[in-house]
Amino acid sequence: MSETVNIRELNELIASKSNFVNMITKGMDQTIVGQKHLVDSLLIALLADGHILLEGVPGLAKTLAIKTLATLIDAKYSRIQFTPDLLPADVIGTMVYSIKNEKFEVKKGPVFANFVLADEINRAPAKVQSALLEAMQERQVTIGENTFKLDNPFLVMATQNPIEQEGTYPLPEAQVDRFLMKVTIGYPTKEEEKVIIRQNINALKSNIQALITPQEIVEVRELVNKIYVDEKIERYIVDIVFATRLPSDYGLNDLSSIISFGASPRASISLARAARAYAFLKNRGYVIPEDVRAVSHDVLRHRIGLSYEAEANNISADEVISEILDKIAVP
Repeated sequence: MSETVNIRELNELIASKSNFVNMITKGMDQTIVGQKHLVDSLLIALLADGHILLEGVPGLAKTLAIKTLATLIDAKYSRIQFTPDLLPADVIGTMVYSIKNEKFEVKKGPVFANFVLADEINRAPAKVQSALLEAMQERQVTIGENTFKLDNPFLVMATQNPIEQEGTYPLPEAQVDRFLMKVTIGYPTKEEEKVIIRQNINALKSNIQALITPQEIVEVRELVNKIYVDEKIERYIVDIVFATRLPSDYGLNDLSSIISFGASPRASISLARAARAYAFLKNRGYVIPEDVRAVSHDVLRHRIGLSYEAEANNISADEVISEILDKIAVP
C-alpha cells in the first residue's frame, strides 16, 4: 500500500516538474523545425545522464539542436571538429610552459564544458577517439599528473555521416558502447522543408533565452532516478538483452546466424535508465513496457554485432531488434 502512495506522490512531484520539459521543447521548436525524435532523444540522454551518438547526412540541424539546448539551459557549450590530424591534447588539454611563472601549467581543452559536440567523430584516429573515453565514462580528465572532475551535467553528442566512408575511422565497439543511445535521423517532410526555407531566406532568427540552470537539471535527474521500475520490467529488459546473446533460447533460431555478438550488460543498464527518462517525459512516476519498447531501438542498435550473412542479406540491427521485441512476451 505504501508503494502505491509513493508512486502517487512521485506522479504529483513529476507533474509539478513537467513544466520544464514543455519549456525546453517549446524553446527547441523555435529554432528546430520537425526532428521531434532528435529533440526527445537529447532530452532522454540529458535526463538519464548519458551520451548520444547521432547518425545522419549533413544539414539536418544536429549541431543547431545541441547548441540551442545548451543555450536554453544556460550551460557551457563547446564544439570539437574531428579531423585526421587532431591530437588528444586538442580535446582534453595539455601542459604548457609558462615563462612568467617558470613552470608547466595546465591548459584545459574544449572537453571542459557541459555540452560537448564531437562533430564527425569518425574522422579522427582511434588515439583521439579514446581521449574521450575517460571523460565520457569517468566524468574526469587526467592531464599530466592532475585529474580534474568535469562539470555536471556533462553530455557528449557525437555525430557521424553514414554515407561517407573515405578517410574515416569507424568507432571501436568499446567506444560505441559508452553512448547511451545511437539515434539515426532522416530528412524533414515537404511541409517542414518549406518552413525551413522560409525561416532562412527571411532571416527569421529566434532570440533564444536561458530558461533553466544546469543545477535544475541535476535536481530533475535525482527525481528521474526515483522513478519506480517493477521487477517484471527488470525481467523484461533482461529478456530483451539476453535474446540478443542467446536468440535460440527465445525461439529466435533464425537470428543465431545473423547476430555475431549480443548486447553488453551496459545495454541493460542503459535500457532501464532511458526508459525511466522516457517515463518522466510522459509525466509518469513508474516505467511501463511501452517505455522500454520506445527506447529499445536507440539503446540497442549500436550494441548488436551483425554477421557477414546479415550484411549480405541487407538485414539491419533495427530489423533484429524489432523481431526480438515482437517475440519477447510483454509483462
